[in-house]
Amino acid sequence: MAMQAASSALDVEAPVGVYAPERSLLVASVLSMSGGFLDAFTWLSLGGVFANSQTGNVVFIGVYAMSGQWQQAAHHLLPMVAFLFGASIAIRIRAPLRCLVGEIVCLAAAMLLLHRVPDMVAILGISFGVALQSASFRQVERWKYLSTTVTGNMFRAIDQSVATSDRDAARGAGVMLLLSLMFLLGAALGSFATRWLGAWSLALPIASSMHVLWFCRRHRDRRDQG
Repeated sequence: MAMQAASSALDVEAPVGVYAPERSLLVASVLSMSGGFLDAFTWLSLGGVFANSQTGNVVFIGVYAMSGQWQQAAHHLLPMVAFLFGASIAIRIRAPLRCLVGEIVCLAAAMLLLHRVPDMVAILGISFGVALQSASFRQVERWKYLSTTVTGNMFRAIDQSVATSDRDAARGAGVMLLLSLMFLLGAALGSFATRWLGAWSLALPIASSMHVLWFCRRHRDRRDQG
């Protein structure tokens, strides 16, 4: 019974129509900022590889493959494989908070082992953890978004701004633009922190994810008690 209670402490996705704190603008903003931070960190610390932006990795695979630099191409291919694997697990289990715990564990392991193990091992761990989180948190209020990139969010902002002119559409456009700016802010902070703190800068996205976990659990507990 104790193990069953511990397992159910992290709830699965809330049904549609029920308030879910993981769909709040605060959570989406924090995770988007963390996404930009981690892209800057991995780019600066791990040989120009992106943990989040698989579009960037695809570009580099094409560039290196066309010039016959297969080792460099593989350097960008393997994080994509880890990302897809993590995303497939997150989509299958549909348990956002458990996946967030998984991301925290992966980032903590990378922080403690960075440069003590081959860099590719750290890259794979970060990409896998990021995928667990990003595939689990894909809705802010009533709109879809991605915490690992800005291109899709900018397109959604444009869709909302030109498709209709009601207040709801204006808010949707504003939300998407805000998340894009939070990603930019995270990238700037990641660049600054990585240069000054090195591997220990990962403590910042770990703390952000822990805050999201605490926020979601607190609100779910209040909902259940109510």
